[in-house]
Amino acid sequence: MIVLLTDFGQSEYLGVMKGVVYNINYDAKIVDLCHSISPQDIIEASWILKNNYKYFPKGATFCCVVDPGVGTERKAMAVQTEGYFFVGPDNGLLWETVAEQRIIDIREIRIPKDASKTFHGRDVFAKAAANIDIGKFETTGERITAIKKLELYQKGREGIVVRIDRFGNIITNLGKQEKDEYCVRIDEKEDIMRYYPNYYAAEKDELFLIEGSNNTLEISLKNGSANDKLHVNTGEKIEIS
Repeated sequence: MIVLLTDFGQSEYLGVMKGVVYNINYDAKIVDLCHSISPQDIIEASWILKNNYKYFPKGATFCCVVDPGVGTERKAMAVQTEGYFFVGPDNGLLWETVAEQRIIDIREIRIPKDASKTFHGRDVFAKAAANIDIGKFETTGERITAIKKLELYQKGREGIVVRIDRFGNIITNLGKQEKDEYCVRIDEKEDIMRYYPNYYAAEKDELFLIEGSNNTLEISLKNGSANDKLHVNTGEKIEIS
């Protein structure tokens, strides 16, 4: 099974990556994890991968292409852990996911000389994922020992915004406390927000906190977009106490 994670949206780039996979293994099973990552947003991609890979069968290969450094000297990586395989650029995207597992092997994927400078998803990563899926992990490249780290900042009750979902919910990496009310600080702005167990419980047009499906706090607006009111960005620091 190959699981795709990209910032390509529903574009021809996604379709042609699948075509490359099927050219190598016509019987491959391809699953789309997410293609609505904000363009070049490595933090958001890291968060989604970290929180969702474990719901897939052991042995799955994750092909992750959020790659603002495509065409530069950044490495292309293939990582084998005790349960899964991961393919992607060496820009930190894979770090939070593989760091919580036992790493078996890391390979630097060979980049063909004729590979497009703008589309390694097609010419590098899809090919590597397809070959790993048919049992050829060792052929992807030479063994190395290092991988770039990208740690999602958290210190006490201060963390970061890790995702803005399509509903405008502002997702953080901070867990909840047993409180009915929190002080939320973003930049120099401070708000008091109530916590509710579900969206229905909030008042109309109220900004509030809720625990999301990944067991962290999210800022929501009943029947609207919280981010249309707060205008925050992924990676921005936030304190909820």
